[in-house]
Amino acid sequence: MNHSILIISQQYKPVKNQFNKSFFWIIYFIITLSYCQEKSVTNKSPNIVFIFSDDHATNAISAYGGLFKDLAPTPNIDRIATEGAILKNVLCTNAICGPSRASILTGTYSHVNGYYKNYKGGVFNNQQWTYPQALQEAGYQTALVGKWHLASEPVGFDYFKYHISKGEQGLYWDPIYNDYGNKIKEKGYATNLTTDFAIEWLQERNKDEPFCLLLQFKAPHREWSPDSKYEKLWDDIEMPYPSTFNDSYLGRELTAGDTEMTVDYFSRQDMKMLPPDSLTLKKQRRWLQYGFKPGETVKLSKKLSSQENRNLKYQKYIKDYLATIRSVDDNIGRVLKYLKDNDLEQNTIVIYSSDQGFFLGEHGFFDKRFMYEESLKMPFVIRYPGVIKPGTIVNDIISNIDFAPTLLDMAGVSVSENIQGKSFFENLKKNTREDWRQSMYYHYYEYPYYHRVQPHYGIRNQRYKLIHFYYNIDIWEFYDLQNDPSEINNQINNPTYDQIINHLKSELFQLKKSYGNTMTIEQLRYISDNDFGGLESNKKQ
Repeated sequence: MNHSILIISQQYKPVKNQFNKSFFWIIYFIITLSYCQEKSVTNKSPNIVFIFSDDHATNAISAYGGLFKDLAPTPNIDRIATEGAILKNVLCTNAICGPSRASILTGTYSHVNGYYKNYKGGVFNNQQWTYPQALQEAGYQTALVGKWHLASEPVGFDYFKYHISKGEQGLYWDPIYNDYGNKIKEKGYATNLTTDFAIEWLQERNKDEPFCLLLQFKAPHREWSPDSKYEKLWDDIEMPYPSTFNDSYLGRELTAGDTEMTVDYFSRQDMKMLPPDSLTLKKQRRWLQYGFKPGETVKLSKKLSSQENRNLKYQKYIKDYLATIRSVDDNIGRVLKYLKDNDLEQNTIVIYSSDQGFFLGEHGFFDKRFMYEESLKMPFVIRYPGVIKPGTIVNDIISNIDFAPTLLDMAGVSVSENIQGKSFFENLKKNTREDWRQSMYYHYYEYPYYHRVQPHYGIRNQRYKLIHFYYNIDIWEFYDLQNDPSEINNQINNPTYDQIINHLKSELFQLKKSYGNTMTIEQLRYISDNDFGGLESNKKQ
């Protein structure tokens, strides 16, 4: 601005002629007014705080209801929903951590962004378009704090501080971070520390520019280590069991019934058992991992029957899992308070979500991966004062590839032409388009590590779900979610549903084609078997 004025001053030097003086001041005020208007528009752009966790099931958020809504409430997450919107049908395209994060960043499916799986495939090609880059280029300050979990260096951020220990999974206690290129070990509990760093960045940022902060927690990822103050939070009660905890897998013997993700596969580390002091560090690690492999059964007491032992494992797991969420909710409260105390509340979009759902004992499972509801559904609550009406409930089918275009739409930033998702900003304002999707396409690739879940793809609409398992079996499953919300009865061979199943198969193949995934079963098996994680292999896709 000063440079422009200097040029004008030189070009129109003060002279006795009154016309020249007037012309100078007219030009000066035009440029000044233009500059002020530009800054005003920039300042009015909404800030974005996107809070994100790992493996948080909707059934562990009291706003969504479920078994634990009264025993383990989440008041701060609920507050975002109450003061804004709660989305009941946000569905993951590939229910595993890295691939879901890649889809959120790029607005594309795994077969487009190249990140199919974590094992033999867990490196994100950071040369491709992402929404943080688009925001940054549009003038937003951008920051990432916490769990990144994509292996390659984050791009599109003015600042980042992310977990690098334990294969980027991070540690609950005394975590190690990449602090914008510097390796730093911090002392304390990761959920609290990550929030500390996020608030520090908010305090130090340029106050004249809009910002987008990605605050990403490790919790409640395995091994579910609570903050010390919450370690014994529910010691005096027995948590309820899901109705499908002792699922027999009848009609699903080779799919749900043939995995390594039941509660029987909890390790000694998951159960917080302590190794003998006499063991070397290497042997201690091996001792703690016992229980992870088939044939390894962790017994919490020799006096217990197998069912009693199974129940006790579940109790330990679910209490630790929910306790880590208590810390997540506490720290969300800290962020909300900071925004209010610093007059940022009214012009800041606040979102809470997670990379996919999680099994909390349903079907006897922990972990995710399956297209079953507990794994498929993602939590998503959002507050945008003055734009999204408090108490809004959205039941439209929304996918994680829709996050990027929606955030950019709300910020007034243009979207890449290659993006596959659609903005649901109007849905949040209850103005859903008539042509909004009525079904979504899902695809999971990773096999056999970890947990031995068969690769599968499928379609899910508001009532029905059709899944095809294809790796070394050829099995279809079909569920009527209205009559069987727990997905216990595979109705694929029920002639009553023949017409519906045939229609869904046709629609599924059309969806695959429309999203550009026309690979054969042999090609899909090849992806499961081989390493597609490096940048070079990603580029070949």
